[in-house]
This record gives sequence, C-alpha cells and structure tokens, in this order.
Amino acid sequence: MTQPILVTGATGNTGRHVVSGLLAEGVPVRALTRDPARAGLPEGVEVVAGDTTSPEDVSAAAEGACAAYLVWPGTDEAAEGAAEVVAALGGHVDRVVHLSSTGATEGDGGVWGSVERAVRKSVREWTFIRGGGFAANALAWSDQVHRGVVRAPFGSIRRSVVHERDLAAVAVRALIDDAHVGRAYVATGPEVISQAEQVRVLGETIGVHARWEEQPLDEARAELAEAVGEDFADQIIGHWSENGDVPEPVSEDVSRVLGRPALTFRDWARDHAADFAPGG
Repeated sequence: MTQPILVTGATGNTGRHVVSGLLAEGVPVRALTRDPARAGLPEGVEVVAGDTTSPEDVSAAAEGACAAYLVWPGTDEAAEGAAEVVAALGGHVDRVVHLSSTGATEGDGGVWGSVERAVRKSVREWTFIRGGGFAANALAWSDQVHRGVVRAPFGSIRRSVVHERDLAAVAVRALIDDAHVGRAYVATGPEVISQAEQVRVLGETIGVHARWEEQPLDEARAELAEAVGEDFADQIIGHWSENGDVPEPVSEDVSRVLGRPALTFRDWARDHAADFAPGG
C-alpha cells in the first residue's frame, strides 16, 4: 500500500494505537491533530494540523489518502456538522472506519446515529465499531484510587468495558482487510464487571486497598454538569437510573475479528497502573 491512511483523533486513547498498529503492518499513516508540535507520534507518521469537525481541514488532510479512521466528538451539538465533514472525507477516500457507540442503535442514535447515517450516505466502503463502555473512562478516578476511596454514583452497575487497544486492533483490521466492509461490530470486553469491582482491581494492581463510596445523585449530577454540560449530565444520570440493574451484554465480535480473546479490565489496569499511582 503506497497511499496513506488518515487517522483522526490520532493523539487520543484509540488513535495512538491505530497509528502504531498501521505502522506495524507497514502502512503509511497521516495523522490529523490540532497541535502537531505536541502530538508525540512515532517517527515516519505524516502529521498535519486540523480539526476533525472542520470540512475544509478534513478535506485537505484526506487528499491522496485511501482510507480513514474517524473519531467524532461525542456531543449532540457536534452532530450538526457531521454530514458536511463526512461528505468532505468521502470525496477523497473510499473507506471509512468509524469509532461509533452501541448508542447508535437506540432511538435516533444521537450523535453516533447521525454520523453513521452520514457515512453510509457519503462513503462507498464503511465499517462501524460500536463500543460500549470504554475501560479508559476509569481514568476519571485516577486521583482517588491511590487514596483508597473512589466516591462516585452507580457503583453496582455492571459493564462489559472494552480496552482501547482492542478497539484500535479491530479498526486496523477493518482499515486494511476487505472482509470487514459493510459490517457493524459491537466491541466489548470479555466479562461483565461492576464499577465498584473495577476500583478494587485497580487498587490491587497498584498495591492498595481501594473501595467504592456511593455518591448522592444530586451531587454527582452537579459535578457532571460542570464537566460536560447540563444536558449531557442529565442523559448520563437518566440512563443509569433507568438501566443500572441490567448488566451490559458481552459481544464476541472482538475475538472473532482478532482471533484471540478480548482483553480484560485487569489487563487494562496493568497497562495503566502508572496513571493511578500517586502523581500519575
């Protein structure tokens, strides 16, 4: 392959692994990032400046590429420009692999449904990787675990969280192998684990006894609203208030695509132990 593959979100949790996975396959990589000087990507990657939500930036970055890995900001407001950006991308590349969400199949699918519809309309070859809970969300507890207590809501919810390395590995296969065109994969971990149990595992990994302390919902909502906005905070609280007793399903799609078991949350904890240590 002589044409590069464009990776958006190249400095994010999955993007860095997509970049390294493509390089390992001998594929030239072009990375789109807002700040190339701070990207810190491997030698040999063509790094270009731009914003994924800008049609002009995406079009310029995609020129001459053969495929693209697309990560889109997960807010409903961002969905408004998705069609224009995806059309600009589809004007240059034949294949798009989009990191979507299992939420794309619920109701109108929100931002993820909007992006998927835009991709189907504008791109000849597509693959959707519908992630459920991302193990990387546990990084929100990085400043609490080493102190022994994580204070947050919904400790009992049971999630099939997926390692970002698995998401990236599936994306690499879909970008370079024709067998995955037109497929929508549900990407989860191989087990269901509660949030409280995740904290215990993280503590064991760094050598401390860590426990969950349930946080009142009104307090949690106020903190979420400050971080992600009131509407998104209400969506999160509402979803888990309604569905907290139902464990997330476990999909075998990751193991089918990769030919090996999906990585566990304990695997993820080992990979990220330094993030949870004091000063991490």
